[in-house]
Amino acid sequence: MAIKGEQQPLRILFFPFLTPGHLIPAADMAALFAARGVKCTILTTPVNAGVIRLAVDRANEASRGTEDALSIDIAVVPFPDVGLPPGVESVPALNFDADGDKFFRAIQLLRESFDRFLTQNRTDAVVSDSFFDWSVDAAAEHGVPRLAFLGTSLFARACSDCTVRHNPVEAAPEDPDAPVLLPGLPHRVEMRRSQMMEPKKRPEHWAFHQRLNAADQRSYGEVFNSFHELEPEYVDHYTTTLGRRAWLVGPVAFASKDLATRGADDGLSPDADGCLRWLDTKPAGSVAYVSFGTLSRFSPPELRELARGLDLSGKDFVWVVGGADAEESEWMPDGFAELLARGERGLVIRGWAPQMLILNHAAVGGFVTHCGWNSTLEAVSAGVPMVTWPRYADQFYNEKLVVELLKVGVGVGSTDYASKLEARRVIGGDVVAEAIGRVMGDGEGAEAIRERARVLGEKARSAGEKGGSSYDDVGRLMDELMARRGLVNV
Repeated sequence: MAIKGEQQPLRILFFPFLTPGHLIPAADMAALFAARGVKCTILTTPVNAGVIRLAVDRANEASRGTEDALSIDIAVVPFPDVGLPPGVESVPALNFDADGDKFFRAIQLLRESFDRFLTQNRTDAVVSDSFFDWSVDAAAEHGVPRLAFLGTSLFARACSDCTVRHNPVEAAPEDPDAPVLLPGLPHRVEMRRSQMMEPKKRPEHWAFHQRLNAADQRSYGEVFNSFHELEPEYVDHYTTTLGRRAWLVGPVAFASKDLATRGADDGLSPDADGCLRWLDTKPAGSVAYVSFGTLSRFSPPELRELARGLDLSGKDFVWVVGGADAEESEWMPDGFAELLARGERGLVIRGWAPQMLILNHAAVGGFVTHCGWNSTLEAVSAGVPMVTWPRYADQFYNEKLVVELLKVGVGVGSTDYASKLEARRVIGGDVVAEAIGRVMGDGEGAEAIRERARVLGEKARSAGEKGGSSYDDVGRLMDELMARRGLVNV
């Protein structure tokens, strides 16, 4: 018996959280599925649509004339009126002390637009951000399966699940340097207390993580921007031990047709224009790339020590300085401005940088990173080893994966889970320089790290190719959703 509607393409709605680190991989994932014949729509607000529009347009241009590929739509809905200034619709634009509560009220109110879309459009599945914890019930009311996407590693997700289940911080000594063992994981994972969220100090954050984890467990399954060969023990742990359904479809950045301006809503920084030409003049593996994502902020003492560390390392560097960081006069050490002015050893980019193109340039031999998962996976995909400097959220877990499990990075000794500048211990420039040397130097240890990174990069590229593990997971998920549609429509 023919299954009713089986010739119609699958229709998937992507609903990413309102910050570039979630929007960009969601748009890349939509491009990945659209290239396989899925009709994809991304639901977001006007300002956030600007972050991904160029990438979506480029993906649509590339798909024209390609067999089976379909175009991606962006469904733009109003940002709820909660008293925020016009244009403040995303996390980087927020002053959290003043605006945080209003913003998260808006996140709840987006349910109306989400419901309206599902009422008006036949949809086979929703890939919604885990931060929209209400979307699992909203989708269920429309009979649509919800796939959760948090945009982190399986390892980090397993660690956070363990933390929510067991609250190991509660039994640890009050000493911030006290070790906290995360029970029940495939490896021994031990954190410092200061690297973890304190449930008693942040009860609202703790309750939110509990809701998020519970909502994701109730979902049809979860999609991950990762690949089986990167963290195989945690694929097994997540699916077998925890009994959660997971599809690994990454690295999704390979689906992007717009590596130069990917995620830049107003184009590249003027400083970025000459960056690749500058890298062309440098020997292979000689440049350290330094970037801490869109949300990390450094205090003047931290910036001063980072600059000093780059100078002491003796390595050439490209440093992306965030627009909201302190004025250069507040932190720049003596002689550093002259070093930059000469243009031989260092290049500073203020604003958005073409990170994928930089990481994949032959001259880049190391990446000083906050360990946000997008950046971490982009480094893995490029075969570039890392100097790890986590700040908050899943970043300390990702550092554990990079340094202790994969052994493709070296930490600077970051110990403080805190988004407020004054709460951090300043890491000395000599420590930063030493970590760069352990990744980019001439010793056997550094060479072993670089070789492991190179091999992982090859595995990352193979995963998304036909017959690769991520290519097959995309196909399996499509087949399952199509079969589900048939059962629903019989």
